[in-house]
Amino acid sequence: MLELGARLGRAVKPGDTVALIGGLGAGKTTLVRGLVQSVLPNETVPSPTYTLVQTYDVPNEDGGFTLWHCDLYRLEHQDEAYELGLMDAMGEEVCLLEWPDRLGALLPDNALKVEITFEGDGRHVALTGWDGRDV
Repeated sequence: MLELGARLGRAVKPGDTVALIGGLGAGKTTLVRGLVQSVLPNETVPSPTYTLVQTYDVPNEDGGFTLWHCDLYRLEHQDEAYELGLMDAMGEEVCLLEWPDRLGALLPDNALKVEITFEGDGRHVALTGWDGRDV
C-alpha cells in the first residue's frame, strides 16, 4: 500500500480527487501515508479519524498545492463537506477521500476510485478513472 501510494504521489496534480474505498483496516490510510511521504519525505501522517481533515502544503515548480486527506466516516450528512471547506478544495487542490460514499452525488465524476478489498492474506486494488494517465 505504501508503494501504491508513492506511485499515486508521482501522478497526482492540483484539481485531482482520489476516492479511497474499502472497509476498516483495508489500508486506505497506509496508502495515503505512502502518497504524502512520496512528496513530503519527513512528514508524519496521522489518520484524520477525529479531526476529519489533515492538510499538507506541497511545494513544486509551479508554486505548490495543498493536499487534503479527509476521513469522511463521521460525516452525518453530505452537506457537512461544505462546512469543512472540502467542496472549495475539490477541483483546486489534491483531495484524498476515505469513505467517499458519504459525499453521495457531491463526489466529482472525474475522481480516481481506488477500491481496496481483502484477498486472502493480502489486498486486491482496483483503480477506475483517470483514463489514459499512468499510475
